Amino acid sequence: MSHEGIATRSVMRSVAFLGASALAVSVLAGCSDPDPAGKPLAGQDIAPAARAEIAEGGTLHWAVDAVPETLNTFQSDADATTTRITQATLPSMFRFDAAGRPERNPAYLESAKVVETEPKQVVLYKLNQQAVWSDGREIGAADFAAQWRALSGKDSAYWTARNAGYDRIEKIQRGDNDLEVRVTFGQPYADWRSLFSPLYPKEVMGTPDSFNDGARRKLKVSAGPFVLKAIDRKAGEVLLTRNPRWWGERAKLNEIVLRAVPRDERAAALAAGDLDLAEVDPAAAKRIALAAPPRPQSPSAGGSATPLMGPERRTLTSAQKRDKARFRGFEVRRSLEPAYTQLALNGGEGPLADERVRRGVARALDREKLAKLVLSPLGLPAEPVGSHLALSGQAAYADNSGAIGGQDTAEAQALLADAGWVPGGPLKERKKGEKAAGSEADKPKKGSGSEKSEKDAGKKAAEKESGKESEKKADKDSEKESGKKDSAKDSEGGDDGAYIVGEDNKAEGDEGEHLAQDGKQYGSKQLQQGGVPGAYAPQGTAAPAGAAVRPLAKDGKALTLRFVVPEGEGSQSLRTVADRIGIMLERVGIRTVISKVSDESYFKDHIASGQYDLALYSWPTSAYPATDARPIYAKPVPAADGSLNVEQNYTRVGTDQVDQLFDQAIATLDESESRSLIRKADSRIWAAAGSIPLYQRPQLTAARTNIANAGAFGFGTPLYEDMGFLKKGSGAPAPSSQG
Repeated sequence: MSHEGIATRSVMRSVAFLGASALAVSVLAGCSDPDPAGKPLAGQDIAPAARAEIAEGGTLHWAVDAVPETLNTFQSDADATTTRITQATLPSMFRFDAAGRPERNPAYLESAKVVETEPKQVVLYKLNQQAVWSDGREIGAADFAAQWRALSGKDSAYWTARNAGYDRIEKIQRGDNDLEVRVTFGQPYADWRSLFSPLYPKEVMGTPDSFNDGARRKLKVSAGPFVLKAIDRKAGEVLLTRNPRWWGERAKLNEIVLRAVPRDERAAALAAGDLDLAEVDPAAAKRIALAAPPRPQSPSAGGSATPLMGPERRTLTSAQKRDKARFRGFEVRRSLEPAYTQLALNGGEGPLADERVRRGVARALDREKLAKLVLSPLGLPAEPVGSHLALSGQAAYADNSGAIGGQDTAEAQALLADAGWVPGGPLKERKKGEKAAGSEADKPKKGSGSEKSEKDAGKKAAEKESGKESEKKADKDSEKESGKKDSAKDSEGGDDGAYIVGEDNKAEGDEGEHLAQDGKQYGSKQLQQGGVPGAYAPQGTAAPAGAAVRPLAKDGKALTLRFVVPEGEGSQSLRTVADRIGIMLERVGIRTVISKVSDESYFKDHIASGQYDLALYSWPTSAYPATDARPIYAKPVPAADGSLNVEQNYTRVGTDQVDQLFDQAIATLDESESRSLIRKADSRIWAAAGSIPLYQRPQLTAARTNIANAGAFGFGTPLYEDMGFLKKGSGAPAPSSQG
């Protein structure tokens, strides 16, 4: 994930509430509804086509962030490209449908179900009798057993990132025949469907040496529609070729080339014909969208049918006309990622250690405005996320945000006053070099890259009005020039690269110009998927009647929070959202000091280490929240060396009650009861206000118009065998000549 995103299972494996029980937690939203999960806000946008319409052969050039360091998805340095490769080449007993719910994968399983619950839980897998590894050996119980032993956590010689679920297995046996596998659990495990997806051959899992090193750079044996042919690290390419032993529907493509291309270089690579398919940021998407006339979204896409907002086609600038020619034959496919961006509040120290202050911050936010800021310009449904543990459409979803309440200035100020923060209190003068008043966080480290702040959005909006803004965005050199001007202004915004939101009192910006989707990955290879600066007041967020709100103070210190943001080119939108949040907080008397740090240090040196008050980053959601989300919200506990073990809970906010609800949910085999427990846990996470979900992340994919069954996949697992180029005469350009 960029600063905003994270690879779902692989990141949760390796990366990442005071007084909650005393709160009058509201009844779960939607509990009277038979299915509070609802539907996905936006479905897949993959240009679906029947296999008969797709040509045989061809090579698909698909952009990735990097060539992976390992092909073993159970290791800590696995990344999103590792996942993409394993999806195409290895068995998964279950995959995700378009609503993000697990479904049996018929290529490998005839059935899988719990056949016994007493005295122990037993799951019986019946394998597809045609399923074989690429060396001809049948997939069977020996492969399941080898993976269990490697991931059980009992042998420290295996360098595993995690063992969740596998540590509950007691034994694995052959069933009545070679096609049956009996898995007996020592402890009940509700998320048993999460296991053996992917499944590696016993040759990989059988010994610590083969697990640790054997599958890092190659996969000698595989079992998917494609096999790994070669990895060229110098060229930054991974070559997948059609598997001749694949028993399912024959793959339409001959080859898939996964090419490492930085996000800010993808538009140029697409224009040059070097790529056929690539996730892009909103700025690139708007440029590419000029080449293809607006098309109705496919029935699978769902959500809004609003065209991708961009320049008025009848009044294109010269740069936009060049873009229209450069990107002819491409279109932008859009959905929402199975991930959401949140505001994290560090409850480990400083003012935010007080739950009342965290809740006051939460009540100051207009989450609907923030969602519109990001998603409306992209024509995507702009609804705030209502759960920490699932997204709309996923089985465990329910909008539990009522546990904290919506935007309410008076209530926010009452909570802050109850915590002792009052307007206009006496202030001590802060000396240069001293920590930010009211915050215990350290100032940016020397050399951390926090050297620049951003232009205010009001000026950018004015430039857009005059017709200059679209011209600037068309060419990279003009973007760089704009960055230089920003840097010049930064020197005026505060010491050490920090600036206080609202100090310049600029006018409101144009919401339609500010999009959020960053392009870099953070946090143990996981802030996957990917990011406009300026400080301006949100429309509709009224200040109290009368004069401007005076800053809140307590014990001679102003309530000032350090808001850490990444400074890279791909993270402009996070800075925009941060500035907008700063304005919202200023309206209740909270000042925020925006501190920009280098992309490289953002997650490791600030988020994970707790050197922040406020921060924005994303988490993926999972079909298995009881397993995957628990480390994110588990109550931090002291380690043997005296340090605090936070797992992935970088807000340092947790409660025993939330932990207990997770434990109950994971051990409950009644699916309805398990979902109810997850929703109760989420309601209490909301009440503790350690993190505030804001919006589901946009997913924008540039694709050749003749590519079918690929694009913005949303929740769904890609079906690699069905991807391909449409036949001539199918209403799209001919297949790519590359390969």
